[in-house]
Amino acid sequence: MEFTASQIASFIDGKIIGDANALITGVSPIENGEPGHLSFIAQNRFSHFLDTSKCSVLIVSEGLLLKDTYEPTIIAVKDAYLSFQVLMNLYQEMQGRKDGVEDGASIHDTATIGKGAYIGAFTYISEKVKVGEGTQIYPHVYIGKGVKIGKNCKIDSGARIYDYCIIGDNCVVHSNTVIGGDGFGFQPTANGFKKIPQLGNVIIEDDVEIGSNCSIDRATIGSTVIGKGTKIDNLIQIAHNVKIGQNNVIAAQAGIAGSTTIGDWNQIGGQVGIVGHINIGNQVKIQAQSGVNNNIEDGEVLYGSPAISASDFRRNYVHFRNFTNIVSRINNLENNSKDKTNG
Repeated sequence: MEFTASQIASFIDGKIIGDANALITGVSPIENGEPGHLSFIAQNRFSHFLDTSKCSVLIVSEGLLLKDTYEPTIIAVKDAYLSFQVLMNLYQEMQGRKDGVEDGASIHDTATIGKGAYIGAFTYISEKVKVGEGTQIYPHVYIGKGVKIGKNCKIDSGARIYDYCIIGDNCVVHSNTVIGGDGFGFQPTANGFKKIPQLGNVIIEDDVEIGSNCSIDRATIGSTVIGKGTKIDNLIQIAHNVKIGQNNVIAAQAGIAGSTTIGDWNQIGGQVGIVGHINIGNQVKIQAQSGVNNNIEDGEVLYGSPAISASDFRRNYVHFRNFTNIVSRINNLENNSKDKTNG
């Protein structure tokens, strides 16, 4: 696709400085700009690219502009990062959506497929499944019996959604994620561990995005719940009966044990481990690689394993790094004290 600078500016309510007819045929990272390409500058640390970038057009936060003219054409906006996101969303919408059922897909007679939905080749859709309007299900997806998927969802190749799970509207499930596998429930007996049936399901509310290679276990009884607007990175384990509220973000390789409840607007860093049967409040920030083993109140910022207040952790870590010297000084003080006593 080709766009002029003036067309791009009209999409994001930008002000043009330079050639309004400059033609754009692609986009580049600001570090690797090319003629005919578009990029953006939203932070002061990248502002030197205003004079060195080979891009033909740059979207720039207006507070970074210190001159009247630049070599590239400038589209000045209030927030270049947000404006660039708007453009990326528009571009994605322009790519269009597939619809219809490809050869090789298997759809049970009792399944209901909404208008404008797409079912890719070699996807298997079981009995009594409901797929909403405009939803895109790519090749090699398995949808178990009684599953409900809302409108305008995207289920990428290789995903597995087990029986009776529910997915809301506008959700994204990336490749090789499993939703609704059995929870890790076993009863120890004299003869080994006896499996406890996992009879519940998983409920994914609207506007949730789940990365690739995640596992979200079905509840033993009831539902494992992922709240509206929550974003889950790749390689994450969420155990049975976990309840996650709205608008959380969870980074890669985090693990949440069974029956833990997490509130709204929390930020959970990569490789965080959270034990089961605890409550985490709202607007909590848990730094990467922390281990959480107690209830957490609203607004706390945690670090370490076991996790404590992030400010306390950083103060204590200064002492930890000097621990050998501190022990040596204490030993010297004790030896000097003994020498004085003996003398």
